[in-house]
Amino acid sequence: MPTGAHTYDIAVLPGDGTGNEVIDASLKVLEAAQEAHDVHLEIEEHACGAQHFQETGEEWGPGAKQACEEADAILLGAVGWPGVRRDDGEIAGAGVVFGLRFGLDLYANVRPAKLYPGVPHKVHGSFQRVWDADKVDMVLVRENTEGLYTPARGQLRRGGQTEVGIDNNVITRKGAKRVIETAYDLVHDRDGCPQDGTQRVTCIDKANVLAGSRLFRSIFDEIARKHRAVDADHAYVDAFTQWLVRQPEYYDVCVTTNMLGDIVTDLAAVLQGGMGMAPAGNIGDEHAMFEPVHGSSPKHAGEYKVNPIATVLASSMMLEWLGKRHDDERLKNAAVGIENATATILEAGKPLTYDLGGSASTLDVADAIADAIA
Repeated sequence: MPTGAHTYDIAVLPGDGTGNEVIDASLKVLEAAQEAHDVHLEIEEHACGAQHFQETGEEWGPGAKQACEEADAILLGAVGWPGVRRDDGEIAGAGVVFGLRFGLDLYANVRPAKLYPGVPHKVHGSFQRVWDADKVDMVLVRENTEGLYTPARGQLRRGGQTEVGIDNNVITRKGAKRVIETAYDLVHDRDGCPQDGTQRVTCIDKANVLAGSRLFRSIFDEIARKHRAVDADHAYVDAFTQWLVRQPEYYDVCVTTNMLGDIVTDLAAVLQGGMGMAPAGNIGDEHAMFEPVHGSSPKHAGEYKVNPIATVLASSMMLEWLGKRHDDERLKNAAVGIENATATILEAGKPLTYDLGGSASTLDVADAIADAIA
């Protein structure tokens, strides 16, 4: 190993269904990036998810949870399988995702929405190629540990019948402050919105109705006053959904609460070519997990036909995060190398998987990206 090189421990959780397939593809790309940029990753795969639960009665494989707690970063494929639930009625595999988010305090869900040249958007049913793709390049930051997804919920059952379901929208000053500060950290690393280069952070909420949103917006305004060089923008979530589709080039970094973020980030994925193009990072102060945002796609499991690019780009995000955290230029360069190689393949228009109008296999795409890196 060269002098000064450091080995980073990566816990890999392929999970269920096509999660295994996109992880296989991503590991091919990571191997090429390691060789090209003198990066050293110690990769260890661990079983988890619904199918593992179906076989063993446990959502986590032996040592998997501890490995995630000790790893430098985590790469997840997908979890979930039709009809497989735990004894408490929750979807099997949810304990993996929520266990990591809450257990490791991964409070910021960071979702880039970027349309690469050559990729057809999904605003309508046909494969419409948009060559002025630079109009879509934003990051959405979603609070990841509170809101409507906290365990503060329940049902009232009487006589064997569920009569009432209650969910509590929990917004705290701590939770809002740290995710908004994450958004401002990100905006300073970017070149501004595609429209005119303005650095802008948009607060998405429902402050005209919800008390939690009013708190979130007030904290946003407090933090915005410390960053006066950055344009502070506000949008009610219902209006934002139309503005996002109509004028995506206006947006740079957006920040919002958990449930609202879950919705608007999937809408943004339409603009970047669909879920197969959408990576995400779940980031805390000490730990981070990276994943594609699509599910396990049971109907395609075993076919090796799904798009691996979301997972490949999630791997790039992982290396970028590690590079910044450890001030390691090799990792940063490897992250850029993966994204540039992916963009090269997309702009060439081949090989592409079915969702982008092609017929290539998952591993065909991975091999092409790996070759482009080399």
